[in-house]
Amino acid sequence: MAGISGRMSTVIKAKISKLLDRAEDPAETLDYSYQKQIELLQNVKKGIADVVTSKKRLQLQTQKMEQDVVKLDTQARQALSQNREDLARMALERKTLIQTEMQSLDTQIAELEKQQEQLTENEKKLRRKIESFRTKKEVIKAQYSAAEAQVQISEAATGVGEEMADVGLAMQRAVDKTEEMRARGAAVEELERAGTFEDLTQLGSGEDEIDRELKQLTTSSDVDAELAKMKAELGPGSGGGQTAIEGGER
Repeated sequence: MAGISGRMSTVIKAKISKLLDRAEDPAETLDYSYQKQIELLQNVKKGIADVVTSKKRLQLQTQKMEQDVVKLDTQARQALSQNREDLARMALERKTLIQTEMQSLDTQIAELEKQQEQLTENEKKLRRKIESFRTKKEVIKAQYSAAEAQVQISEAATGVGEEMADVGLAMQRAVDKTEEMRARGAAVEELERAGTFEDLTQLGSGEDEIDRELKQLTTSSDVDAELAKMKAELGPGSGGGQTAIEGGER
C-alpha cells in the first residue's frame, strides 16, 4: 500500500505541475516579481525614515539638555556669587547628570547614523537591482511575445497547432464524405445501367419480366382477333375504313 500511495502521490504531483506549467504566464510572473521588489524597496525606505525620525528626536533632546547645562552652569555661578555654595553644588550635580545623559544620547545618535548610512546604501543597491531587473523583465517579455507569435505562425503554417489540427480533421472528414457520396452515386448509375433496379411503378404488382411479356402477347392476340372479326362483318372493301380514318386524321 505504501508503494501504491507513493506512486499515486508522484502522479498527482506531476499532473498538478503540468497544469501549473500550462497556466503560468511568464509575463505575469515577471511583473509579480517586480512588484514584490518594489514593495521591498518601499519597506527599506520606510525603515530609513523611522531611523531618521528616531535620530532627530534624540538630537532635539540633546539640544534641550545643552540648554539646561548652560542654564545650570549660570545658576551655579550666581549661587556662588551670593555665597550659596550648597545651591551651586546642587546645580553642578544636575549639570553633571545631564551631561552623562547627553553622552549616552550621543552614542545612540551615532548608532542611528550608522544604521541610516547602511540602510541608505542598501536602498541604493536595491534600487539599482530593481532597475536592472525591470529592464531585463521588459526584454524577456518582448522576447517571449515574439517567440509565442512565431510559434503560432509556424503552427498555423505547418498545421501542427491544436486549432489547425481541428481544421485539418474537419477538412479530412469533408473529403471522406464527398468521396463516399461520389462512390455511391457512381454505384447507383452502374446498377441502373445494368437494369438491376425495377420500375417503381411496378413495385407491389407481383409481376416479373416474363409475366409482362406474356401479358403483352395476350393483348396483341386479342387486338388481332377483334380486327379480324370487324373485317368479316364489313365484308369486302373494308379497306375504306382505313381511308376514312386517315381522312379523319387529316
